[in-house]
Amino acid sequence: MVVSSTTPRMGDPASPWRPLRNHIFRDLLLANFASDIGAFMQTVGAAWLMLSLGVGPVYIALIQTASTLPFFLLALPAGALGDIVDRRRLILVTEYWMLAAAVALAVATLLGVMSPWLLLGLTFLLSAGDACEAPSWRSLLPDLVAREDLPPANALNGIEFNLARAVGPALAGLIIAATGVGAAFVLNALSFLGVIVVITRWKRPTRRSEAPAETLGGATVAALRYVRHSPAIRALLVRTGGVMFFGTALMALLPIVAQRITHSSLGYGLLLGCFGSGAVLGAVLLPRVRALLSVEATLSTALAVLSVTLVAAGTLQRFAGLGPLMVCGGAAWMTFISVLTTMVQQLAPAWVRARVQAVFLLVFQGSLALGSLAWGLVAEHEGLAFALLAAGTGTAAMMLLRFVTPMPSADVDLTAWNHWPAPKVADTLHTDLDDGPVLITLEYRVDPERAAAFVKAAHRLGRLRRRDGASRWGLYRDTESPDRYVETFIVNSWAEHLRQHTRSVKADHAVEQAVHRSTREAPTVRHFVYADRDR
Repeated sequence: MVVSSTTPRMGDPASPWRPLRNHIFRDLLLANFASDIGAFMQTVGAAWLMLSLGVGPVYIALIQTASTLPFFLLALPAGALGDIVDRRRLILVTEYWMLAAAVALAVATLLGVMSPWLLLGLTFLLSAGDACEAPSWRSLLPDLVAREDLPPANALNGIEFNLARAVGPALAGLIIAATGVGAAFVLNALSFLGVIVVITRWKRPTRRSEAPAETLGGATVAALRYVRHSPAIRALLVRTGGVMFFGTALMALLPIVAQRITHSSLGYGLLLGCFGSGAVLGAVLLPRVRALLSVEATLSTALAVLSVTLVAAGTLQRFAGLGPLMVCGGAAWMTFISVLTTMVQQLAPAWVRARVQAVFLLVFQGSLALGSLAWGLVAEHEGLAFALLAAGTGTAAMMLLRFVTPMPSADVDLTAWNHWPAPKVADTLHTDLDDGPVLITLEYRVDPERAAAFVKAAHRLGRLRRRDGASRWGLYRDTESPDRYVETFIVNSWAEHLRQHTRSVKADHAVEQAVHRSTREAPTVRHFVYADRDR
């Protein structure tokens, strides 16, 4: 992979259209636009087909659950795969999987053998392919465009997706009204071919890493460990999960809202089209909004608008009144998701990028799946208006999370910083990559008057050790020498410790400096490998 390390000069911002000069990015953007239109057509078709089968609100809401549950189940291992295998090949495999599921869905519908549970099962299989692909797909941009083109490339992706959200549902409504649901499913199946052709023709350079290769299980554990010891990432996940749980009621119950107001699939498609048009508007206006408002103010405004849209969807009886509010709701939804997604990208270093995206998707889609089921049950037992009123109230209450989990700063340097000296091994010893656990000790000599500052800084450093690979960490004071402290941490294997050397980022430098400011000299570092009695 060759990625330019240059950055734009101050006052010379990257053109929003410059990434389109990259023919691979341009072709993939167009192919993905067609595929996303097909996906939104499938979403409308599945919801309307379920409604036509004469089932209750729970089954209709379960369509969204079947679409989102695979992300909760598969996103984490998919993210691990995205960081340890060739992402191009993984994307190709998942595209063929989704093509097969889409063909099965179209054939079953055209033959008239569709049932509610078969529709849910095929929707689940189709979404499973998307769940396996999504973390790699979201991590693909740095392989396609230079660093200075990443912001406009992300913006173009957002515009593409939301244009598809605006066009796909409206087109699906027209096609379903004219020819039936089967035609929409056939077009969705055909929409996968463009992405398959572009990815097949793209010759991605081989990526090489100095660190030992990770296993699927080890990579998954590393992802969970990283998120657990990253307060900034955890804060984003809490905010995302809460809002998605309440906000998903709008999409889960919209088919019932559309049937009540318009009594046609075209009306449902138009309401989704309004929502998608608002999302495009939100993507266009977001830079100006961010220039005027802080991150917290931007998110609070978006949540206030989204909560009003939810309440209106449960009370308004005419399309003329709800349509414009759906545009506003789409803009608010896009604003919230865009801000959170951008921050997740900015707070995840390259080595764990796909896995952090996977955890984000797990929380995002898991909350959507759980929320869809919950609000379907509430609508069935308490009524549509009550469900949407409760969801709108819950969405508004999420604004209070700013006082519990404030948004972190994204102004961090995540450039790799492999500053540790390579661990020494005696000539008479042989250390295999699988040997372990490994005990690492660092002996410090600390100025007594700075002992309190040292302990505080060392515990911050301990969090970084655990984040990057340590399974246990501790700091100990010598009872005989008050100026002597020993830091210890354990890593599960020699290979994992070598990988730990490559996982530090330049943003960690300030923490290490705070530790060393309180010491008299550089620490003495020693490595100990578990002594197996059979060796």
